[in-house]
Amino acid sequence: MSPEIQALPVLIVNPHSRCNCRCTMCDIWKTTDALEIGADELRRQLASIEQMEVEWVVLSGGEPLMHSDLFSLCRALRERGVRITLLSTGLLIARHAAAVAEFIDDVIVSLDGPAAVHDWIRGVPGAFELLAAGIRTLRKQTSRYPIQGRSTVQRANCAHLRDTVKAARDLGLDSISFLPADLTSTAFNRPEGWDAARQQHVGLNAEELIQLQAEIEAIIADSECRGIVVEPADKLRRIVEHFRARLGLTVPRAPRCNAPWVSAVLEVDGTVRPCFFQPPIGSTREGKNLMDILNGPRAVAFRAGLDVETNPICRNCVCSLYWKAERPGTSA
Repeated sequence: MSPEIQALPVLIVNPHSRCNCRCTMCDIWKTTDALEIGADELRRQLASIEQMEVEWVVLSGGEPLMHSDLFSLCRALRERGVRITLLSTGLLIARHAAAVAEFIDDVIVSLDGPAAVHDWIRGVPGAFELLAAGIRTLRKQTSRYPIQGRSTVQRANCAHLRDTVKAARDLGLDSISFLPADLTSTAFNRPEGWDAARQQHVGLNAEELIQLQAEIEAIIADSECRGIVVEPADKLRRIVEHFRARLGLTVPRAPRCNAPWVSAVLEVDGTVRPCFFQPPIGSTREGKNLMDILNGPRAVAFRAGLDVETNPICRNCVCSLYWKAERPGTSA
């Protein structure tokens, strides 16, 4: 692949710095500064977005719905034919359901288990019911509105994956996907990474690994589960291998991924990364636009020297992307 980017199909944007959950596997909620990408800043990048032929913007975070004027950002993107996906905790969807239905193409909500497990992981009493209310309200706007679930597998829910699938079905979600908790990177507001104690708190021990494997194999064997779970069997089993590697029982293996060549992450402070986990390649706060950053010397040198199979960050990746031209985005 060429180290220079001719087109960028996917752009992940973090429009707001804070979050309304206190999840055990993430430190974004510890952010005290309420920063957000303003409409003027987005307009400054629209020329780059058009030149790079961005097809799909994913709003991540923090919680995007905490933004003071999120839908003006969405309107500017929709006017240019860009598909918009919202990643959300779900707590504010009911409040903004009409605007979400009008300006956002689809929503992916976090679902970490059945009600009690979900609420404990999220650190918010009643989080599950707020999520359920948001889904109901959004579906009242348009009954076929696409809503998916995403569950982060960790110690607190590894023995409840089938219950999570049932919860997704009961909530009326179109699908549910699973990914393992990230234990080693500096993403998600942890610039120094986690120490061993924090990794052990979220990660699995040997006994829990056996529970996880049993849950994964039960899902694979259950045709009803397979009808709603996004990942095929090999990708579900990769979750087990991820935690096996963390215990030193196998070597970590990088997933198939071309994210640094087809996507980028624009953080709320202007930082631009080639993916969630790799180091920054520039900042829009330096007065540069996205296109100049993505094809600047630092970014080109990074891509020219990146071997996904051997890169230590890639080998520990939990959330990869493999974009195929004939299909929209697919997780690897």
